Amino acid sequence: MSAFDTPKRAQDVDGRHKGDHDVEAVMARGPDQNREGARIESEPGHAAPVDPKVGRAYRLTIWGIALGILIFAGNVVLWAIAIGNNQLFKDGVDWVYDVALYGIAALVFGRDERAEKLAALGIGAVMAVAGLHTLYDLWDKILRPRPIELFTLGFSAASAILIAYLIIGVLWRFRAESNPVIKATWLSSRNDAISTTGFALLGLAARLLPVRWPEYLFDVFVAFLCFQASWAIWRATRQSRGRAKASL
Repeated sequence: MSAFDTPKRAQDVDGRHKGDHDVEAVMARGPDQNREGARIESEPGHAAPVDPKVGRAYRLTIWGIALGILIFAGNVVLWAIAIGNNQLFKDGVDWVYDVALYGIAALVFGRDERAEKLAALGIGAVMAVAGLHTLYDLWDKILRPRPIELFTLGFSAASAILIAYLIIGVLWRFRAESNPVIKATWLSSRNDAISTTGFALLGLAARLLPVRWPEYLFDVFVAFLCFQASWAIWRATRQSRGRAKASL
């Protein structure tokens, strides 16, 4: 090669430039590979990749939420029994649905696809029971009207709002995760914070009005939301099964 020849690009044995191979290698990488081509480490048993550190942190967080709500609700129930307050007792028992929802998420996290579908059906069943419980409580309030106690109602509303936003805070770091269980609990906690604030304030205002029918309508609306969520979960699970059978 003379001094006036331009340097040629490096070629492989097949005659193509080395840069062409590099581009093809990048295009061939899967979504779970890093720049060096190594697969990203992920915990087994997930529908989407989950970093082991994230998985451990989420598992501890979700169990902490479920146990924390359980302890708080237990203390409220014991306090209600001690002072003989039926409304406070009912508000304490209502927390059992949140314990069940976060407990199911904690149990199913890291399992397989079948476990996630069963968990979805379990959450739907919990929603349906919550709706029936709300209607039963409405019927009981109509038969035996409960006296309005500003302190009790204020405590229940304030504690529900505070806990909802505390849950938002501890789940904030997981908001960008693609795992369906993590995403579901994050979206659920976000929606709970919004709805709990509105429902608690609306329920408190309705109970303080001179008439009781706004409170009764509010209970019917809450029951409807529970049944609607249960139906949506059941339908989504059934559609998922249909797609799985069609792909076989």
